[in-house]
Amino acid sequence: MTAAHVRPEDLSSGAEPKAEPGWAHDFRDTSRWWRRVFAEVLGTFLLVVGGVGSSVAVSVTGMPISRAAAVTVPGLTVMAVILFMGKVGGAHLNPVVSIAFALRRDFPWWRVPGYVVSQVIGGLLACLFLWAVFGTPGKFGATVPGHSVSDLQAMLVELALTMGLVSVILGTASSAQNVGGLSALAVGGYIALAGLWADPLSGASMNPVRSFAPDLVRGNLTHTWLYVVGPLLGALVAVLFAYILRGAGGDAEATRAAQGGQSRPQP
Repeated sequence: MTAAHVRPEDLSSGAEPKAEPGWAHDFRDTSRWWRRVFAEVLGTFLLVVGGVGSSVAVSVTGMPISRAAAVTVPGLTVMAVILFMGKVGGAHLNPVVSIAFALRRDFPWWRVPGYVVSQVIGGLLACLFLWAVFGTPGKFGATVPGHSVSDLQAMLVELALTMGLVSVILGTASSAQNVGGLSALAVGGYIALAGLWADPLSGASMNPVRSFAPDLVRGNLTHTWLYVVGPLLGALVAVLFAYILRGAGGDAEATRAAQGGQSRPQP
């Protein structure tokens, strides 16, 4: 048996049957959906537990963690997650990434709600775990505007940061610039770089779930809106820039990266 499959829609329409790669067939196979959902829950859990946990560690122990170390944690976590299970379901870990891939036609819209819900669950589980173990000391890892920085200014910073992040993700996934596993280094490196300069301004969240989860658990949603609006607008700008740079999406490499390239075992 080969890794190619005939698409059922071609058979029903009477069109010439077209073979599709095994990984694409697997992605449409709903019996395997739980793997991708679990991957998003686990990956987002690891991302948020690291980001929030670094703040909790400082509050609980009184031992300072340098800003450079704190902002490197999410970058290294994302890099590791992409490398160890990116092929299961794309390792989005961020609602705006799922939306951006869908807008580029690299990811089906009907899968987006499941990914977003999984990401929210993963983020909340991370914060509930830390709350159960340590309570909610200090700011509990919340991302808030820096001193003398307004909500609007912080939102614009998040817009710019997320535009860069999603641009890196879309660019390294495309066939024009695909670099395979090195894309994990590019994405993780960008997250750390953005945090190094922008963490004092906005917290360098770039991820609505990263900000929403600790805000919800600590019971303070005052600034949450800007960490939803800013990243969402930034992702939309990145999609526009991707169209200008590379035209319409939907190429095979980007689709494989967005949906995961796991192949089903062959008998």
